Amino acid sequence: MAMATLRQLEYLVTVVDLGSFTRAAQHLHVTQPALSHQMRALETAVGGPLLERLPRAVRLTPMGRAVLPHARAALAEAERLHRVARRTAGLEEGEVEVAAIYSVSLGILPPVLRAWRGRHPGVRIRLREYPHADRLQAAMAAGRADLAVGPVPAGWEGPIRELGVEEFGIVLPADDPLAGSPTGRVALSDLADRAWVHYAPDNGLADLLDQVCTQAGFHPQAAIRAEQTSAAPLLAAAGLGPALVPANIIPPHFDGVLLRPDPPIRRALAAYTRTRPDAVTVAFADLLAQQARVNPACFPATAVSQERAAADAPSNPL
Repeated sequence: MAMATLRQLEYLVTVVDLGSFTRAAQHLHVTQPALSHQMRALETAVGGPLLERLPRAVRLTPMGRAVLPHARAALAEAERLHRVARRTAGLEEGEVEVAAIYSVSLGILPPVLRAWRGRHPGVRIRLREYPHADRLQAAMAAGRADLAVGPVPAGWEGPIRELGVEEFGIVLPADDPLAGSPTGRVALSDLADRAWVHYAPDNGLADLLDQVCTQAGFHPQAAIRAEQTSAAPLLAAAGLGPALVPANIIPPHFDGVLLRPDPPIRRALAAYTRTRPDAVTVAFADLLAQQARVNPACFPATAVSQERAAADAPSNPL
């Protein structure tokens, strides 16, 4: 004996709920003869008539009244199975572990995480933060996250997705003599005699500041060293010394002045994984690429930035 199919049970429930073969066929997007054929096949499978056709309606037979609750239960169970499968695929529930350097979690990720929550409220994000790109890369290699976001990793063999090139700015207090630069730029050499808002030695921005100042012909003296990247622009705006910061961490209403260093200081950013990522990680990487504001309005991306991004970032995307 043939077994009843889920489609046949769906047809039965739809005919009963809508009270008409014609309306059920329209709702199911099938022809009425096809619907009638499937109903006859169902009746053959269960061993008797289920519906009585009346001039303007349909009526369940005694067997139909007995079968209908089981048909509804079977359809509900099938839907539950589909939901479990979708959750397992990471589309409705689950967790993504994202690792990022401090400045990325401060400047780029918040609006992305807000958008993600709106689209996938059932999928949690666990954020792990690291002060240095080397520690981020090591953590990712050790399997501590599903996706890493930071500077393009050197020698990385897994998939990499380019996000863009961020620019750095120099923060000065509003009353600083250099703050009113008509070009909005300042040469690092003009700040050689200043004591800087520096970073703690394990913060990757400490290495960057030392490197660019050395290229400008001096070694930056530290007035104070900040553990957290978020503290540097606030300390600089308060007059403790100039600070080198990613432009994307500066809030819209800020008491200090952000100037572009001359020559510009840029860094390519990317999202990367160890192996081919699963569906939920790909979805997060897609949203990150769409929503990440690598450069805010005050530092728009330039042609040079895009050229350097293309040259510096590996080409194998997530």
